Amino acid sequence: MTTIIERLAEAVPGWGAKLAYGDKTTLNGHEIVPVAFVVFGFGGGEGSGESPEGGPEPAGKGEGSGGGGGGYAVPVGAYVGSPNGLKFRANPVTLLLFAVPLVSALGLALARIVNAKQ
Repeated sequence: MTTIIERLAEAVPGWGAKLAYGDKTTLNGHEIVPVAFVVFGFGGGEGSGESPEGGPEPAGKGEGSGGGGGGYAVPVGAYVGSPNGLKFRANPVTLLLFAVPLVSALGLALARIVNAKQ
């Protein structure tokens, strides 16, 4: 008998780097390969047991199982080919979305360190 975890693992094909890199296209004579930051995960579990007699729950046998998954992709930029060579061009909106929380967290940590020494 297969478990939920095994069934989820079998359902995920070998995507690999195909998720992070898009198909090469040509725009204004430049070859472009879009790049994304891709995260996904799956989880599941199952269990069975009996409720203790005299406890807050009625006595009886319980069983259950469940699973789920999710993911997201954030466009981080593109590789652009030109006569001068291949260059990575970052997506400025994505940079801001990642930089603002990071800088805020670093600033908060630094402020706590400074206040702790006083």
